[in-house]
Amino acid sequence: MSTVDLHTLTGAYALGALSEQESAEFTRHLAQCPACTQEVRELQETAARLALAVAEVPPAGLRTRVMAALPEVRQLPPRGRHATVAPLRRGMRHRLPYLAAAACLVVAALAGGLAVNSQNEADEQRDRTARAEQQAAAVSALMTAPDATFRTTALKGGGSGTVVASQRKGQTAFLYHGLPALSGQRVYELWYSRNGAMEPAGLVRTGSSSGAMLLTGGPQGADGVGVTAEPQGGSSRPTTAPLAVLRL
Repeated sequence: MSTVDLHTLTGAYALGALSEQESAEFTRHLAQCPACTQEVRELQETAARLALAVAEVPPAGLRTRVMAALPEVRQLPPRGRHATVAPLRRGMRHRLPYLAAAACLVVAALAGGLAVNSQNEADEQRDRTARAEQQAAAVSALMTAPDATFRTTALKGGGSGTVVASQRKGQTAFLYHGLPALSGQRVYELWYSRNGAMEPAGLVRTGSSSGAMLLTGGPQGADGVGVTAEPQGGSSRPTTAPLAVLRL
């Protein structure tokens, strides 16, 4: 795996979705990449917080009642001697890290609603969480499309990006990791490249170094997706050279 590919595996590693060999290689990568180490730690802590949030304390005496009832419970025989294991399609094996990353996005979205201090904050947080859940679900569904394509590259200035596109769904998503903060009130803007012209396709959320988003508009007729740094609020046409262009 290339260094860029390794940067995209934080979600899969945190969820234990990597193979033994991939996990060992990523563990070695963590020793040299503080950004990935921090992201993995945050994803694992978020998953733990979610588990605690829904955990219930069993009623007193439950264990005693269960143990007392065991002698009277008839054990069912095994249904079969052999289990049938369906191998993963090659395409699905390739997409597992991306699907794990999408699952982490849902986890992160849900975690946002765990800590609020007032009713107004709670209402705003619920709205943000709902939007984040919808976005994460849409990105996850896009990744499982039969015709989904994946393109990953490093961005000039730091970080990496992956474009996922499906002609059948008419959707494109941008997954990003390790994007450095921009100075001078500037934002990352995405573009569709069509017939040599760049069309605005959305802004990356300010202050977010890692995440995923759906692009505005579909990939039909586009030959690539570009990333630039633009003034706050975005531009109608690029004002700087592309930090990356990912072919579709």
